[in-house]
Amino acid sequence: MKTIAQPSCMAGFTLIEVLVVVVLLGVLATLIVPSFAGHTDDAEQIAFATDVKVFRNAALVYMAKTEAYLEDSPSGQCPAEWQDYIDVHRWTGPTPIGGAWDFELDSFGIKSAFGVHFSGGNGTNPGDAYMEKTDAIFDDGNLTTGVFQKIAADRYYYIIEEL
Repeated sequence: MKTIAQPSCMAGFTLIEVLVVVVLLGVLATLIVPSFAGHTDDAEQIAFATDVKVFRNAALVYMAKTEAYLEDSPSGQCPAEWQDYIDVHRWTGPTPIGGAWDFELDSFGIKSAFGVHFSGGNGTNPGDAYMEKTDAIFDDGNLTTGVFQKIAADRYYYIIEEL
């Protein structure tokens, strides 16, 4: 009867080798992850700016077809007459930067505007510096001029028409 010879050493990694690889991966992660940290804000701001452009175009089409302004609506609720012009779920859900979408008519010194409203559980206001960066993506980067403005402490709106 023939016997099979057992190898004198087992193939595989030692515990020390595995620990060295884990430590090296940890060091690489600590170097790489911080470089991606700011990109989340950038992506959210770009998504918000894109939504503003889409909603602006929809509002302009609505106004051209009906020769009327959209009615004022509670924050987070889509004006009924606008439901055929936009993705309602995109309007009724939170904006990419938090807060709720809102439409204003004849208030805050504006005839017609829409934007983000941070209040009462609608998310935390990221502040003017953040919103100025967002504004710069599609407007002038100044919240007191241009078509995108801060109209109240917790409201940043695209102005369709001023009073």
